[in-house]
Amino acid sequence: MTRALVLNGPNLGRLGSREPEVYGSATHGDLVDAVSGWAKELGLDVEVRQTDDESELVHWLHEAVDSRTAVVLNPAAFTHYSYALRDACAQVTQSGLILVEIHITNPYAREAFRHYSVVGPVATGTIAGFGLDSYRLALDLVASRAD
Repeated sequence: MTRALVLNGPNLGRLGSREPEVYGSATHGDLVDAVSGWAKELGLDVEVRQTDDESELVHWLHEAVDSRTAVVLNPAAFTHYSYALRDACAQVTQSGLILVEIHITNPYAREAFRHYSVVGPVATGTIAGFGLDSYRLALDLVASRAD
């Protein structure tokens, strides 16, 4: 069974209460439940994690490299400026592993500072703007590329 880490960056633990007009009313628990259900349907072994700590996210990406695990990553605010995260993501893809950058919203339809991702250029691909379905689409990609 293909294993994947679904990693979520800062403030995503506040889904449902943080700007619901932007991010929707689903909670982080709802996200975990949805991802778990989709993964089961696709035959994936998935672990969903969330942190507000940049160094913890970097360590999880190193773990993915060491364990040869695909990654679905919502880097949240780290998307736009974290070169440490970018370098860890590059290690994932340079190891021949899939790393899908995802966003619940479409960053290009938002504030100008959100229009650039330091992660995107080193990711396998990016999916954005489909709400929680962005995660489902990323899992579909991981499943379709499974060895």
